Amino acid sequence: MKVLLRSDVKGVGRRGDVVNVSSGHARNFLLPNDLAIVANEGTIAQADIMRKSRELQVAADRESARLVAASLATTVITIAAKAGNEGRLFGSINAAEIVKAILDQTGVTIDRKAVQIEAPLRQLGEHTVLAVVFDDVVATLKVNIVAK
Repeated sequence: MKVLLRSDVKGVGRRGDVVNVSSGHARNFLLPNDLAIVANEGTIAQADIMRKSRELQVAADRESARLVAASLATTVITIAAKAGNEGRLFGSINAAEIVKAILDQTGVTIDRKAVQIEAPLRQLGEHTVLAVVFDDVVATLKVNIVAK
């Protein structure tokens, strides 16, 4: 059965796609939950409009993500932590603390799961951290850890 997806459905397709699914899946899940409508000539034209709208939105989101990544690349995020005499931290800096510092210092909101730390940050000094801002846009952050 051909249906037009009204929302993104994992394993089936994205909003605006015309997909062929089993009739049972369509009748029992997609149609009652208002995730899809039965595809006909009118809805296929509607699908084109939805797809173009989605592509424009994704392009705008990607461009704004590139601007955010460029601004983050030039910014040094400073985090204060307790440390011993040798410059070793009592504990470590995790992704949640980095995200909070980014929000406080730049006003940019990033999901903590998007922050990729290669090794735990346990030393004072400057470290490099990656953050996925959008699907294919990765920002390189400089994190400077200073003693409290």
